[in-house]
Amino acid sequence: MKIDVAIIGGGPAGLTAGIFVCRAGRQAVLFEELALGGQVSISHEIANYPGFNSISGMELADKMREQAEISGLQIKYAKIIELKKKGKSFILKTNKDEYEADFVIIATGAKAKRLGLTDEEKFIGRGVSYCASCDGNFFKNKTVSVVGGGDSAVEYAEYLSKLAKKVYLINRSEKFKEGKIKINKLKEIKNIEILENAKVEGLIGNEVLEKIKINANGKITTKKMDGVFVAIGHVPDLSFVKFDLSIDKLGYVVVDKDMKTSMKHLYACGDIVSKDFRQVITACSDGAIAGNSTIGGK
Repeated sequence: MKIDVAIIGGGPAGLTAGIFVCRAGRQAVLFEELALGGQVSISHEIANYPGFNSISGMELADKMREQAEISGLQIKYAKIIELKKKGKSFILKTNKDEYEADFVIIATGAKAKRLGLTDEEKFIGRGVSYCASCDGNFFKNKTVSVVGGGDSAVEYAEYLSKLAKKVYLINRSEKFKEGKIKINKLKEIKNIEILENAKVEGLIGNEVLEKIKINANGKITTKKMDGVFVAIGHVPDLSFVKFDLSIDKLGYVVVDKDMKTSMKHLYACGDIVSKDFRQVITACSDGAIAGNSTIGGK
């Protein structure tokens, strides 16, 4: 099957790209392996997306899907296992079918690394979060913990200290990737407590998270906890791309202001691209730019 614009990934970036392509009268097909919405669909509540004081991630994703389909976007639930170059076109392969496209937009996002604990998925949006700026506001005057020892974990802890009553920063080792000046500043914040050589070994609760089990220096304790923010990194997935592509040291796709990659007529948008700030609104912005760039054939 021949496609004008193929979009890989059905999160906010991919859906927005599809809306812009289709409203310009171009044909676009979006491929999504699982469910539309990406990471946003697992957010219990979103309160920083313009136009909605509060909306569930699933509801927002469904509204995006509805608008995209009304615009003319075709959606296929299939996993792209190979993306190859053939002359001026791209070949996309699923487990069953093969497609040829003139333009491709990669919007597969990046998944937050999980702790790998029992019931972790159960408590997502019910006490477990992977984004402090997205969900921090729901934990005002509550007790939360941040798990991680990198830059993001330190930033999460500092950010949450302005909202929460108490913040525990739980680091597996004694060392932080962030500089000493930043760590020393963190230690001066009165409502932050740093637990070194510690890890979360259990999540406890019924409908929502109530307690966590912590192993610190071999001693296991249970603490009452309203929220756990996991900041142990993200994993971009480009394993399906079968040609050289410019990526940064963390594996994210390098793009220019038009969302162009190092390959002609190949674009990337959303959390898969190399950038500092990842939110639903920035993913939509990226998608709009990528979709518009294919219209002009930039």
